[in-house]
Amino acid sequence: MTVTLRPGTVDDLIAVGALHQRSRVAAYAPLLTTAQLTEPTPAALGQYWRERWSHERADHVLTVAERGDHLVGFSYLGPDDQGDPATGLLHAVYLEPAERGRGLGRMLMADALAEMRSRGWRVAALWVLRQNGPARRFYERGGWRPTGVTQEELIGSTPAVLLRYRREL
Repeated sequence: MTVTLRPGTVDDLIAVGALHQRSRVAAYAPLLTTAQLTEPTPAALGQYWRERWSHERADHVLTVAERGDHLVGFSYLGPDDQGDPATGLLHAVYLEPAERGRGLGRMLMADALAEMRSRGWRVAALWVLRQNGPARRFYERGGWRPTGVTQEELIGSTPAVLLRYRREL
């Protein structure tokens, strides 16, 4: 069954939150304890996406990937968080764990980069967990390079270091 991409809607946000949680548990399981991965819950992440989308939908793009009628991935992008008007920020690419290695991440990435170009951005940026080797390798294969800039963020209650990556569009 083929995968189709479409613009996300408010009706997708609860499912986006649940998928976000499943993806994050699979990606971070080698890095965090089971207790650290239980929060936020899928329902809480769904509410997080509803709240976030209510504030950002005017200048952000949510793209969902479906296989049949099942949500199997999504991407989320918007203006740069550092205030550079020439740069777009890729906030998220999340996949159902079973979809990893099947080309869906590359499909969502290509779509996101095309959307960034269509918005006139010349550079794309993203943040990735320093410890997340598979994600870093995925981005680096796609032409992204670390900038050397870091920031700390909480994953649940655990401090984590994020690395900033960028690539030309």
